[in-house]
Amino acid sequence: MISQLRPVGAWLHARAENLLAAMLATMFVVFIIQIVFRYLLNLPIGWTHEISVVMWLWMVLFGTAFVVRDSEEIRFDILYGSAGPRLRRGMVLFTSLTLVVLFALSLPAVIDYILFMKVERTAYLKIRFDYLYSIYGIFAVAVIVRQLTLAWKAAWGKDAEGFDPTKASSGV
Repeated sequence: MISQLRPVGAWLHARAENLLAAMLATMFVVFIIQIVFRYLLNLPIGWTHEISVVMWLWMVLFGTAFVVRDSEEIRFDILYGSAGPRLRRGMVLFTSLTLVVLFALSLPAVIDYILFMKVERTAYLKIRFDYLYSIYGIFAVAVIVRQLTLAWKAAWGKDAEGFDPTKASSGV
């Protein structure tokens, strides 16, 4: 069953990367438009700044939730890399369960706040804030699911990967 889901997961991951690239392209284009209007035409416009901020917010949270792999996330490599397999699994289990508890405890308040923000709109484009901030609720649920998966793997003996400096990258 899991082997049948892998191609679907790979396809969804590729589409999430495509969406993230589209957000980055949108942010870049409106940034250039903002520069042209402000400095060449001497006609400042505000909607470009608004779109840039929204794209940045969505890129960070959407990317962290659906694109960045666990191996690309930041760790305290000095401690984590020097630990043995058993201690490394314990570290993963402890941090994963801690994050699950913290995010799960905050989730009702987060959802309540997102729903409350429907009364506010952005200054230029009049986009409702609950639509803009909904990505944080999605991010929080994705983090809970991801951390539960990591905790499950650590608890049932799957060793978390040790730090290999030859495979270290910028995560990009």
